Amino acid sequence: MRRLVSAALALFGAFLSPALAQQPQRSECLAMANAAPRIMPAAFRQAAAAAEIGITYAGHSTYFIDTPGGLRIATDYSGAYQVGRLPDVVTMNRAHSTHYSLFPDKRIPHVLHGWGEDGKPAIVSDRIGDTFIRNVTTDIRRYFGDDSGADMIRDGNSIFIFEVAGLCIGHLGHLHHKLDDSHFAQIGRLDIVMVPIDGTYTMSLNGISEITKRLRASVVLPMHRFATPLDEFMQLIGQQFEIDRRHERSFRISRDALPTKPTVIILDGV
Repeated sequence: MRRLVSAALALFGAFLSPALAQQPQRSECLAMANAAPRIMPAAFRQAAAAAEIGITYAGHSTYFIDTPGGLRIATDYSGAYQVGRLPDVVTMNRAHSTHYSLFPDKRIPHVLHGWGEDGKPAIVSDRIGDTFIRNVTTDIRRYFGDDSGADMIRDGNSIFIFEVAGLCIGHLGHLHHKLDDSHFAQIGRLDIVMVPIDGTYTMSLNGISEITKRLRASVVLPMHRFATPLDEFMQLIGQQFEIDRRHERSFRISRDALPTKPTVIILDGV
């Protein structure tokens, strides 16, 4: 009888495993955003120091993220902005050629498009190394050369979210419109957010400042910095944000080292 039960359980497991593998990965950032406040016991052992990630501003809207597990990720990757070794993962958006490449280096093992095919939205929900990567799609304006039709391409841009070392890192991509409640719900909690501040090619400074304030990330990393005076952006997001201007192009940070007051970090070493 015991053998019969064991065999039945093994057979059930064989059918169940593929089904589980097809389930979407679980987002810790969504789980933490929706969870009730945690109560910390009065007596507890000091946890080990949180692992650090490295962030490098390569230029335009390309940031490199180096994870504790040795994974290197590049955002809005076109190949024009390269720092150090080739990335293992690249994300892309289709706004124009400074945000993607249709012919990336073949040695890059993971190329993630922020747009879908045949009018369908891109769906990214991948565990790669020590990082879980997912996306939230938004619409994007048409540019010269696009097929004629509506002014906006539905789901043509992706906000990519990288979950690693207990951190939730968001890259807003080539954002062209305000986010509604459903977008914010899908994004969840962000500790670090990369925000376009050009005020023209993406969206207005008023619009992006409102999004930045609502996301309430501990660290804000501006991108698309070629057109907008930083002072104007800082005035719009308000006095609740500190400013930390650095001569370097890279920094390291952990969950434990997040600033207590929301901070805009400017990396001027590009």
